[in-house]
Formats: sequence, structure tokens, C-alpha cells
Amino acid sequence: MSNVTTIAPPRPATPPKPQVRQQYIDLRTSVHRKLLNRLNLEALAQTDRTRAEAEIRSLLSGLVAEESIPISLTEREMLFGEILDDVFGLGPLEPLLRDPTINDILVNTYKNVFVERAGRLERVAATFQDDRHLLRIIDRIVSSIGRRVDDSSPMVDARLADGSRVNAIIPPLAVDGPLLSIRRFPAERLKAEDLVAKLALTAPMLQFLSACVKGHLNCLISGGTGAGKTTLLNVLSSFIGESERVVTIEDAAELQLRQEHVARLETRPANVEGKGAIKQRQLVVNALRMRPDRIVIGEVRGEEALDMLQAMNTGHDGSLTTVHANTPRDALTRIETMIAMGAINLPEKAMRHQIASAIHIVVQQSRLQDGSRRVTSVSEISGMEGDIITMQDIFVFEKTGLNAEGKVTGRFRATGVRPKCWERLRGSGINLPADMFSGAVEVK
Repeated sequence: MSNVTTIAPPRPATPPKPQVRQQYIDLRTSVHRKLLNRLNLEALAQTDRTRAEAEIRSLLSGLVAEESIPISLTEREMLFGEILDDVFGLGPLEPLLRDPTINDILVNTYKNVFVERAGRLERVAATFQDDRHLLRIIDRIVSSIGRRVDDSSPMVDARLADGSRVNAIIPPLAVDGPLLSIRRFPAERLKAEDLVAKLALTAPMLQFLSACVKGHLNCLISGGTGAGKTTLLNVLSSFIGESERVVTIEDAAELQLRQEHVARLETRPANVEGKGAIKQRQLVVNALRMRPDRIVIGEVRGEEALDMLQAMNTGHDGSLTTVHANTPRDALTRIETMIAMGAINLPEKAMRHQIASAIHIVVQQSRLQDGSRRVTSVSEISGMEGDIITMQDIFVFEKTGLNAEGKVTGRFRATGVRPKCWERLRGSGINLPADMFSGAVEVK
């Protein structure tokens, strides 16, 4: 066989499978195991795909004949496709990765696979042969980016070629068997108008947030896991001017800024010996030496919070970041806690002064019970009263119940409060109509 490596063209999405017979499942298990034992997978994956497919098909036909089990042409092609996925791709995950409607793939041991579609979890028929099969797929994912997962390093974060985030954890940390989670991202990111069309926020809210970004206000996006923080951060970053130099800092690169002058930084985990880790705090400090106009941090989660606030306070206005929190007030408390992690002797009042002077706008993004994602509040930090950071809501989303289809109903409402930053935005040449801070939009 030739040793020339070729890039296989993407195969079309797998059509819906017919009802799978137990006889087919038994045959697939037996033939699959025998085939993998006879094939040199590593050598086969490096050869010409056309010749490899011919060899696999020939061997598969012989093995099916040996089993003496009747099998339809459709089932034979399904089996052939699954073997190809194992040789050239990620096995049972390949059909799921080709499905554009799937947002998350969650493998709870080799025999339980769940996916998330439109915010709802559902179980799928895809399964692995056994723990060894799942471990082989996990190893293929992490080894492609120079990482490893084994007894000495049983947890790993990785990234697929399409940008999807992968987390894997294996025994002894995973009690019942290997666990795998894949957070997928659409090839085409949602735009600002898409969020308005999906009722994630209203046009006046978007107009105000875009003005805040253009006016160099520092914005913090708060929300839970899967609430859409990164999506909103991508949208808000699109309002940054083309002439500005932006430095992005992330644990796993997810942001897709469309500006020309973007420098992307990503943390690095420790090696097998526990050395060589590069954390976000080091990257934030280094970013200050890269002459950025703005710093965008994918998610602040540790002691880098203090360096981020100091950067916002020393000439890097208009910076953006996200934080895990359930309310805007909780977001500030988390920032305060993270500052304390890296600055033990900093007084509480001094920490709050740093927060109040650095962050101007807190945007709360929430994932509601029907799976929809909405901006539930846009709040402004207005200063301090004594030792307390004061905030005022500019826009809020108020839930009223569920409709007949189980969708959340409610209304987006402007609170009628004109923000303190309104004058600052006017000084930057951004004129917002005063009536945008009143009125409501019903969501039925």
C-alpha cells in the first residue's frame, strides 16, 4: 500500500437508520471486533483512502459470509460506514459530529450516549463496543493535538479541528468507565441580528450594548454553563473598530473575532511531570506588553481577575470578559473572591473600589427551562455607597409562564432609568435616543 497521506473529503450526513435488529447488533459486534483485530489501523489510516476502502470492503464481505447471518444491503452499508468511521474518524461519534442540529455530545461510559438539541437532552442509539473502544477514540482525539490521557494524567481538555471543545476523564477518576464531553460550535457564528430574531434580546438592548462597546465601556457577561456567554461575547466583539489592536486570552480558543488586528493567546496545561503550565494570569500580564487597545478574556476564573481589572483601569477601556454566575450581583461577588485568591492582603473595600471603577456594564445571560437563551438583564455599575457596589438595571426580562408548547413567555422591559454612561457615550459621539430606555416587548 502507498504511504501517501490524503485528506479524506467529508462524507455526507448519515441518513436516519432503520430500526436496528438485535441480530444486526450481534453481527456488528462480532464482525467489528474481528475486523479490527485483522486490520493494521495505524498503517491503514496513513494510506490512500480509496485503496483502504477497497481492502476493508473485501475483508468485511468475507467476515459477514463467515457469520452465516442474513443481513440486508442497507445494514451491510451501515456496517461498512461504521468501520470507516473507526479507521479514519472518531467511530460512533462521526454521525453525531456531522449532524448540525447537535450542540453537545455527552458520553456517559461506552454504552450511554446523549446529545443536546435545541437546549434539550436526548439519548441516542450510538454506542461503543466497550471501554477499550471508547478509550481508543479518546486517545485519538487528544493525541492529535499532542496531549495524552492515561493513569498518570486521567483528565484532559482538548479541541477538535472544527474548534469543538472536548473534555475526557478516565478511571480511576471516572468510577463507571471513561467519560467524554464535546461542546460543539457552529461553523457560522450567530450575528447580532440573529440574536434579535431569536428573541435572545431586543433591538434597543442590542443598540445600547453596541454603543457601550463602541464607546469603550468595560463589559462583563455573566451566566451559567451553556447559557450562551461566548456567543454573546463574539457578537459584542464584532462592534470593536477595525483600527484597534485586540488581544484575546482563553483557556481553550473559541472566540472568532473578525477584525484584522487580533492577537490570540491560549493557556497551556502542565506536562506529564507537572511542569510548563502557562495560566491566564501570566498571559494577561504578557498581553499588557503587546500594546493592546483592548483585551478580551474568554472567561475569568482565577487570580487573573485583579490583573484584568487593573488593565481596564489603566488605558485598556472597552475590554470584555465573561464569568460564571447566576445574577449580576453574584458576578461581582465572584470577581471579588477571585481577586482575593491572588491578593490575600488587599482590603475588601479596595477590591470593591477596583471592581466599581473598572467594570461599567454587567450583562446577564440565562438559559431558560425550555432551552432558550436570553439576556435577562443589562445592568450598570453606578458607583459605591459606603462599602457596597451600587448597580441599576437598564433592561430586564420578566418571565410570566409557559405557553401551550412549553415555551417560556414573558417580556423584555426597559426600566425607565437613563444610565449614567449616557453622557459619556454622547461625549464619544454616540447619541442614543432617550426613549429607548422605556417600553416593553412581549415574548409569547
